Amino acid sequence: MELHISAEANQTDKAYVRNKMYEFNSAHFPAELKGRYQEVNLFVKDAQGNVFGGILSEICWNWLEVHYLYVSEELRTSGYGTKLMAEAEKIAREKKCDFIKLDTLSFQALDFYRKLGFEVYGEIQNAGGFTHYYLKKDL
Repeated sequence: MELHISAEANQTDKAYVRNKMYEFNSAHFPAELKGRYQEVNLFVKDAQGNVFGGILSEICWNWLEVHYLYVSEELRTSGYGTKLMAEAEKIAREKKCDFIKLDTLSFQALDFYRKLGFEVYGEIQNAGGFTHYYLKKDL
């Protein structure tokens, strides 16, 4: 069999790798945590359905991982980021998650997350000239 490395991006191949990794990991987690995977995506919308921000995250085993939090510039400092995070935390608690984890860069929202109770557990210097922070909040 001759194999090669492909950079082709398609949903089928991505799903294969993701599902196989999930399957492998599931074999190592306790039975009560197996099957605990759910996307948690929340959006800030107007009456016409236009999106002004949101959170893309997922519950995986006993935590919620926030991949993206974005609020449009004109709505920043108006509380929508806090409302989105509060709703995500509410869902995480309802789903019996033990913690929330996320990451941010030094020019993004480190102080915002700290005000919400997140603590830095790791960092990488010189990530594109910035510091990359990894944060966690126990629930």
